[in-house]
Amino acid sequence: MPYEPQSHSLDAEAVRTWSSLALTALGRAREDIDAINVYPVADADTGTNLYLTAESAARELAAAWASAAGDVTDTTPEPAREPAPGPLSLPEAARAYAHGALIGARGNSGTILAQLLRGVADVLGAEPDGRGPGPLLAQALTRAAEEAYQAVAHPVEGTMLTVAAAAARAGHTAGAAAGNAADVARAAYDGARAALAETPGQLAALSRAGVVDAGGCGVVAVLGALWQALSGREPAAEPVRGRAVPVPRPPQPCAEEHGGPAYEVIYLLEAGEPAVGELRARLDGLGDSLVVVGGDGLWNVHVHVDDPGAAVEAGVVAGRPYRIRITHFGDERRRAGAPRAQRAAVAVVPGEGLAGLCGEAGATTVLARPDAAPAPAELVDAIRRAHAREVVLLPNDSEWRGAAAAAAEQARADGVRVAVIPTRSAVQGLAALAVHDPDASFDEDVVAMTAAAGATRYGELAVAERQSFTSAGICQAGDVLGLIDGDVAVIGPGLPETAEAVLDRMLGSGGELVTLVLGEDVPDALAARLEAYVQHGHLAVDTVTYRGGRYSAPLLIGVE
Repeated sequence: MPYEPQSHSLDAEAVRTWSSLALTALGRAREDIDAINVYPVADADTGTNLYLTAESAARELAAAWASAAGDVTDTTPEPAREPAPGPLSLPEAARAYAHGALIGARGNSGTILAQLLRGVADVLGAEPDGRGPGPLLAQALTRAAEEAYQAVAHPVEGTMLTVAAAAARAGHTAGAAAGNAADVARAAYDGARAALAETPGQLAALSRAGVVDAGGCGVVAVLGALWQALSGREPAAEPVRGRAVPVPRPPQPCAEEHGGPAYEVIYLLEAGEPAVGELRARLDGLGDSLVVVGGDGLWNVHVHVDDPGAAVEAGVVAGRPYRIRITHFGDERRRAGAPRAQRAAVAVVPGEGLAGLCGEAGATTVLARPDAAPAPAELVDAIRRAHAREVVLLPNDSEWRGAAAAAAEQARADGVRVAVIPTRSAVQGLAALAVHDPDASFDEDVVAMTAAAGATRYGELAVAERQSFTSAGICQAGDVLGLIDGDVAVIGPGLPETAEAVLDRMLGSGGELVTLVLGEDVPDALAARLEAYVQHGHLAVDTVTYRGGRYSAPLLIGVE
């Protein structure tokens, strides 16, 4: 008897389908949601932030699925077999989906969406307790709404929190009536739609603009995708502008014109829960729109402040902040209203000092830690912020080129001409930016930048964390490793001796300029010693020194 798939199963495949459908739905609604975004700041990016968050979630789930599938083989003849179970369990899929949203959450709305998905994962990711799929999903939606409210420092009704809570209540009622998962999802979707229509009567900013809540529109789209994944039925098209509430495009002034904070600060944070409690209190005194989501040592922090440095410093006190993004609302609005430049450069850099150098050279930068590749969504966002018809993208690490290629492909779909320069180190990126010429033709500029990067040999010093085999022999924990063009060439006892050995090898084949980029904790005396060393052995070679900042390697070396 032929196998007939279950229409209402709540399993890993349903989560994967939900992920794909939610991304499609948010992509379709993104521009309309951006257009009605008036709260908490009329910065016209709620739809985009929700989409980028969902994209990060979908990518993490897809990567986990592909990784697990690599160990799964099934040689049963295709016509005879039932669909094999997915390589992930329901708990694994739910947790991967939520984790992807957490690490890629963008803006106030995206951060709350990440916490909603985490609440779902907290229930679906737990050990089975005998409940049927319908009651289980109802409990997951209830937990999602509860955790989202807890993550927001000062919850406001008439927002996506209200819509999520209404969806949870409707889902709970359906689950109590012994409905299956699809029934619960449909009830939640209908409850969210009804709550969304009421938001203008709950929030004065929405009433004045004649719009429903933008974040709530995103919740409706995501729940509609969930119902479709579980039922196989597509929700009726509901354009954001076609609701009972009139939805004209509202004016979008800068945050300062409303008297609110001027900056949005977002970062990921590695910290324990007690430290995060203290961080919440400290950030709450600095600004508003505070949302801290996550758990198990990893958090996503979002706040609007007038002093972004203080917000980042609070994160440093609490733990290890990274993927720091600071946005000035006024600059974003002016950029969006300005005509596009013809060409711009976007560079990924592992340190604030390097970001400053690239920024001085005219590049839009993306901060990344050496051990945490930037998500393609971050790079796409940077390309959009560059606001140009043509973009040259510098990944500056061989491990980051895949993300750069994916971002370039997506940006091209948006009509931006993008070329990825195959830079494998920040010093190659600096060399490429030095010859960047926006007035040259696109092809000429790309060729010149690629040639400059290719003509720059790069070295790096790192400290071995454990005993291991390298191309230069066996190293012990604490040894200094000197890498040239990505391979370990020297193993030394300290930074100065190893750096000199690396310089000798790199300058052995000639060179005109040595670039030194010092890590945050490296003393200036090392730079002075290496400059003197180069001058003594190579009189015709110039040396320049920069500070890389936090997360930069102890020492980067470029030889052109």
